[in-house]
Amino acid sequence: MRFIETIKNIWKIEDLRGRLLTTLLFVLIYRFGSFVVLPGIDPTALSALHSQTAGGLMALLDMFSGGAFSNASIFALGIMPYISASIVIQLLSIAVPYFQKMQKEGESGRQKMNQITRYLTVAILLFQGPSYLVNLAVQMGQAGQPLAVGFNWFTISSTILLCAGSMFVMWLGERITDRGVGNGISFIILIGIIARLPGAIVQEFSSRLNDTGTGGLMVFVLEVVILLLVFAFAIMLVQGTRRIPVQYAKRIQGNKQYGGVRQYIPLKVNAANVMPIIFAQAIMFIPIAIVGFNASEASAFTRAFMDNNGFWYNFVFALLIIAFTYFYTAIIINPVQMAENLKLNNGFIPGVKPGKKTAEYIDTIMSRITLPGSILLALIAILPAFARLFGVTMGFAQFFGGTSLLIMVGVILDTLQQIESHLLMRHYDGFFESGMRIKGRSGAMAY
Repeated sequence: MRFIETIKNIWKIEDLRGRLLTTLLFVLIYRFGSFVVLPGIDPTALSALHSQTAGGLMALLDMFSGGAFSNASIFALGIMPYISASIVIQLLSIAVPYFQKMQKEGESGRQKMNQITRYLTVAILLFQGPSYLVNLAVQMGQAGQPLAVGFNWFTISSTILLCAGSMFVMWLGERITDRGVGNGISFIILIGIIARLPGAIVQEFSSRLNDTGTGGLMVFVLEVVILLLVFAFAIMLVQGTRRIPVQYAKRIQGNKQYGGVRQYIPLKVNAANVMPIIFAQAIMFIPIAIVGFNASEASAFTRAFMDNNGFWYNFVFALLIIAFTYFYTAIIINPVQMAENLKLNNGFIPGVKPGKKTAEYIDTIMSRITLPGSILLALIAILPAFARLFGVTMGFAQFFGGTSLLIMVGVILDTLQQIESHLLMRHYDGFFESGMRIKGRSGAMAY
């Protein structure tokens, strides 16, 4: 079989084999750490916390941490504080001249911004750590195991451990980017999502099997088919492109002729990939972090934005996704730079003047394809709320589109593209037939 032959080829490439094994090692460390409970916490008294994270926004938060949140683990706060800090820094890079200057300094500026992002992550963690411990004390109190939370050694030491745990998860993500298969932070989130998938399927299957009055098993099969269709549609959305024809002018040097050929610039419908979903979800976690993860003490207004099945939550979530899609696309795609590169290489778009007019043309095309792309992205993101209306269990509904599915699709395709590139560079066949290639994050074909 072609797939088995591809696996053998992967194992033959020493560098690729090393990267995959390194990634596997870091994933195992991450999964092991999600079960290491904070010192002083009785794991048998976490039943109330498990119940709290079984549904609603808390279930989604627990999924992003790979179950570490409900296990009162040292990795309980997960990677989301780092993503929140990244959002703040990227927004500042647009509005604040100091950060704009750093962004233009190249690699040195990028390193400075990364350092500031880490400092901000620590500040967020120092705020979220005590909030998490207050909620943990409430849940353990309901289970008959009171926990003393205040300005004491337990709170201080546990907050330090939670901060260190999240920073260690961030470090694991960076190591996966540098020495593994790439996209480390997104890959960490993917692992947490996949870890919840088997349990969600079993839970939905048991629920439908016991519900004999509505078709039971046939309904479950129908749900799986719909899930696969949504998965396929998400792949099409992530990989969809609009090609702009480019003509290169003829150049004659000596007796040789160069150029004169027509090529295409592939512009992705969803150039931002999964980043708008991750960013928007991080913003939607802010209300629950402010109230200390305890929805019962929140106001009616705040609770409306903590109900991931409610109208206002999904409406704001969709708007944020559309906004972040435009924002992140503007960061990734630079029409002015593209126009300059075409001009330097004697290339031009037929019917469009080189220079400023070409940049405006590319910007117009990107705006036209980004709008429907962002709307479709937002629609898939809120599909779990519709799945819940048809009686799908909370855990399984999260994979009917939503953040879970889109992150899975985006990260899996990016990872396959990385592996495919390694194979093709060493003249091995990739995962697909000749002529078919996985499209990477940049929108270009991976050769």
